Amino acid sequence: MKRILVTGATGNVGTEVVHKLYELNDNTSEIIVAVRNLEKSKAKFVNLSRVSYRFFDFEDQNSFSTAFKDINVLFLLRPPHISAVHTYFQPLLKSAKTNGIEKVVFLSVQGAEKSNVIPHHKIEQLIKSIGFKYIFIRPSYFMQNLTTVLLPELQKNQTIILPSGQAKFNWIDLKNIGAVTAVLIQSFENYQNKAYEITGTENKNFTQVCEIISEITNRTYNYKSVNPICFYLKKRKNGVERGFAIVMTLLHFLPRLQKAPKISNNFYKLTGKQPTTLKAFIIREKDKF
Repeated sequence: MKRILVTGATGNVGTEVVHKLYELNDNTSEIIVAVRNLEKSKAKFVNLSRVSYRFFDFEDQNSFSTAFKDINVLFLLRPPHISAVHTYFQPLLKSAKTNGIEKVVFLSVQGAEKSNVIPHHKIEQLIKSIGFKYIFIRPSYFMQNLTTVLLPELQKNQTIILPSGQAKFNWIDLKNIGAVTAVLIQSFENYQNKAYEITGTENKNFTQVCEIISEITNRTYNYKSVNPICFYLKKRKNGVERGFAIVMTLLHFLPRLQKAPKISNNFYKLTGKQPTTLKAFIIREKDKF
């Protein structure tokens, strides 16, 4: 039986991956969630009777060996607050290799191969250098950022403030990412040692996004572009950890210096379905705004 270990299983991405794997599972695989709080996690996945649990903490190297024992496929993501790749991911991946894991599916980001300043690029290179069989999933900009990191300002001031200018982002639903990831994990051998960009069908800037939110909610939302240094300092002043503030600034500023994202049809090729549109997502989530 194939044993699949899902890191970050209780987060926004990991939860979708676990549920989609569970839907696809034909009892030939065991889904194991790697979490810090076992009891809380069991409550979260209470309806998924065939899921099992192991203690795991990205910041506790003592948890690695037990979590990685007898695992065939590791689904790996980068927690937002962890940006020091050498400190955290090098020992993690070396432990995975030592404990016999040969296959890694890593949630990267669109354009990671071209941007060596972001942690995702460094993690991809580390996975290759250690000698894993791998699949890199490179999604575009998450629609769920509107309902998580950007939501407090949307709720309080009906505003999005970012250092993005009028750069266009491609928008993808995490439910789509979960579906693609499950397919790639279950059929790893068919897709190994390749990277897959997963995008939606729309490139839109934040001004256009605010117009859609305004139309659907019947309230006025605005976008304000700010200097990246001012943005970083504001985040730090608001208590955001240094690493997360840097990554957030880079991910929202660098698109100003790049061409509009390429639109891929990999989601359709892998699932046979069309990705969620931004309008459909906002209609689905409109009560949160």
